[in-house]
Amino acid sequence: MDKSKKILVIALGGNALLDSKSKGTIEEREAAAALTAEQLIPLFQSDKYDVILTHGNGPQVGNLLIQNEEGASKVPPMPLDVCVAETQGEIGYILQKALQNSFEKHNIKKSTLTLLTEVLVDENDPAFSELSKPVGPYYSLEQTREILKTKNWTFNEDPAGKGYRRVVASPKPIKVIQTNIISNLLSYGYAVICVGGGGIPVYYNDKGEISGVEAVIDKDLASSQLAIDLRADLLVILTNVENCYINFKKPNQIDLRDMNLDEAMTYFDQGHFSAGSMGPKVLSGIEFVLNTGNNAIITRIDKLSTALENKAGTLIHL
Repeated sequence: MDKSKKILVIALGGNALLDSKSKGTIEEREAAAALTAEQLIPLFQSDKYDVILTHGNGPQVGNLLIQNEEGASKVPPMPLDVCVAETQGEIGYILQKALQNSFEKHNIKKSTLTLLTEVLVDENDPAFSELSKPVGPYYSLEQTREILKTKNWTFNEDPAGKGYRRVVASPKPIKVIQTNIISNLLSYGYAVICVGGGGIPVYYNDKGEISGVEAVIDKDLASSQLAIDLRADLLVILTNVENCYINFKKPNQIDLRDMNLDEAMTYFDQGHFSAGSMGPKVLSGIEFVLNTGNNAIITRIDKLSTALENKAGTLIHL
């Protein structure tokens, strides 16, 4: 890879590729991906970075799980690791196509490639008995009660008052198995799309073989682990707000534009960032800064260019 360029890992939220208010049609997904690709173009035009894109899959895997349940009497339902693999391919294809079209539109001589990515977890992680990862759409209390009459799901109420979401196991990522391949692809100049939906959760069984496991890994934590494994120069986590806040949406709300590591850890430990939304993003930034000494940024995609100039977003640093 070009040593004059910095390695930049950008984590896209699942909602950047499927709006929470949309029905989930292919036309809506392609339109969202096209918009996302256009918003990323200034980054590729600058030619300062080797870029890796990761993405969430919460809305998409949630929809797939619904399809699994509704069609179970006709088609065998697939376990969560297979659903993650399916959505990696689905989202990767849509995003890859959108990026390539934008590259050609703006005369950028670059290619993009989606890599099916496995992420190692510990099969004895306590997360398997403490379900916490939200997937799928939000439901009202009435809808949740109806679902629980026929399905053995676990739901948590959203702390921001959006409703109830299904939660599944979310073990901590240990290692991105395809890290060396991703590094090689960067050296050939590809814009790499990987670790989709947090990566396919796998572990080594008693025979030393890779086996899938029923879980969904948080994509921000997996993105941070990838950035650590690659010794990336910068981790950017994109979400639906411009920066982090204390007392979010309350009269005493405070914008956090800059946090050193001690401040970020203190605010996190004090519970200022909810587990279902900003919490994993801040924790991911903390882990990256702690393990590399490099900076992490949390912001909205339309603020990306200005955030890279330290004029927007939340910067987490030593």
